[in-house]
Amino acid sequence: MSEDNIMCASCGIAEVDDVQLKKCADCDLVKYCSEKCQGEHKLQHKEACKKRAAELRDELLFKVPESSHRGDCPICMMPLPLDLSKSITKVCCSIIICDGCNYANHKREFEERRDRPTCPFCRKPAPRKGTGELEKCSRDRIEANDPVAMTQEGAEHEQKGDDIRAIEYYTKAAELGDADAHYQLAGLYRNGHGVEKDMGKVIYHLEEAAISGHPTARCDLGCGEWNDGNAERAMRHFIIAANLGHDDSMKMLMAAYRGGLVSKEELAAALRAHHAAVDATKSPQRDAGEEFFRNLGRKF
Repeated sequence: MSEDNIMCASCGIAEVDDVQLKKCADCDLVKYCSEKCQGEHKLQHKEACKKRAAELRDELLFKVPESSHRGDCPICMMPLPLDLSKSITKVCCSIIICDGCNYANHKREFEERRDRPTCPFCRKPAPRKGTGELEKCSRDRIEANDPVAMTQEGAEHEQKGDDIRAIEYYTKAAELGDADAHYQLAGLYRNGHGVEKDMGKVIYHLEEAAISGHPTARCDLGCGEWNDGNAERAMRHFIIAANLGHDDSMKMLMAAYRGGLVSKEELAAALRAHHAAVDATKSPQRDAGEEFFRNLGRKF
């Protein structure tokens, strides 16, 4: 352990039973015994702190996530597909169900001649349109601080053109760690909808989403790095996103390979990982469910 971590970087007092030192909030390089000492040492520490904070951020940003932000279907426990059309979010509990499990539940209830469908996860009766039940379910989930419900509410306000209210809900959901909310906020700050354009906040929200496993956000970061001439960083983003099954990132890697920015071995490894990630989301039951809902023209 360095001396900077056992004594105050400003006054030099050592950490003992009656003196508790606190780390700099932005880096792990130094400790201080008081806010006064931290303030006095600020200018001296500024450059080293900024450099180390950037290193720590990169370590977090480029850590390969175990799965995409979509996670697994809570019923079949298989990874949820990145394609949003192949799953449904149940309003009653804000749980995302794959088409296969949703279809299997409807099939079972049809065979049992149920009058009213139920949620395959929480088993509550499906809320009926035009009765106020849908709106009540949404309010209840939002009051329970459910980030998925908040993000959906934000999306509804955004579709209506009410960007101010959309930002309120997205911000609350993002504070609770919702990757989709971070991604939506990045778009609003990029386009200046409801807020002033702010590329700093665009990057921040894209990074937060990418850290949580959002491959589209990571692909956007990769495109930004590529446009800025940071090819190495761009490729790292594309490879991580492709490994999660993201098609556009795989296409970007193929383009990078043609431009000599990615080796044949790197491209082949990414392609194998991409195929594996996509295949992990497939099953005969999901195929049947997708066909059923496609022919039906709606989901419920």
